[in-house]
Amino acid sequence: MTVKQLSMPELVDACLELGVPGVGLWREPVRSYGVEASAKLVREAGLAVTTLCRGGFLTAIDPDERAAAVADNRRAVEEAATLGTDTLVLVSGGLPAGSRDLRGARERIADALAELGPYAEEHGVRLAIEPLHPMFASDRCVVSTLTQALDLAERFPAHQVGVTVDTYHIWWDDQAPAQIARAGSGGRIHTFQLADWITPLPEGVLNGRGQIGDGAIDMREWQGYVEAAGYTGPIEVELFNDGLWARDGREVLAETVHRFLEHTA
Repeated sequence: MTVKQLSMPELVDACLELGVPGVGLWREPVRSYGVEASAKLVREAGLAVTTLCRGGFLTAIDPDERAAAVADNRRAVEEAATLGTDTLVLVSGGLPAGSRDLRGARERIADALAELGPYAEEHGVRLAIEPLHPMFASDRCVVSTLTQALDLAERFPAHQVGVTVDTYHIWWDDQAPAQIARAGSGGRIHTFQLADWITPLPEGVLNGRGQIGDGAIDMREWQGYVEAAGYTGPIEVELFNDGLWARDGREVLAETVHRFLEHTA
């Protein structure tokens, strides 16, 4: 999504040109190009698929809506397995229309994970709950902190359910470093993502993720936390930014590689 203006073949070519060894894919462009075709394209290029994003949106109250959400997450698990990644990132979902029950919404996520965790394990896939900044709690994700994410994940085996550590969403939380250590001790850091926090936020706020180095987050500090917790997996960069999307995708990817090398250890 950092360079969503590139087609799948263009993305693969740019990664190879710039020496990027792996790519985190999103379901929408993958499905548009074709899941099997995308898997073949990336596999033949020798690129690793680090994660698939996203599953989730598991907070519905209506039984039919809940069944549809679980079915869609099963498909997401199958797509992840086809693409060759072992990690499906979950954005849990916001409050259903008219509801103010955060606790109930989180319990419905747990109910869905009880079904989806074993199904994912059967396909060699782990579920990674991603806490989102609290400004998204009403409409996108009622899981706002790593503490909340781990409280959910720890109800299940670590090889089924863990967490996503994303600098953009947790940098403000003074409890997050301790929770990263908690996640690491339980083998539950399933992916680590970078994006910077820049202000003012754009209207709608979703596409306000800043290029590495343009904002307030110390990337080396957060990298240090996850590595001290034992994480040795890929580090992803995930940027939603209209200004970046309006530019040449290869240029943006080259800039992102440069910023990554400049602002990480």
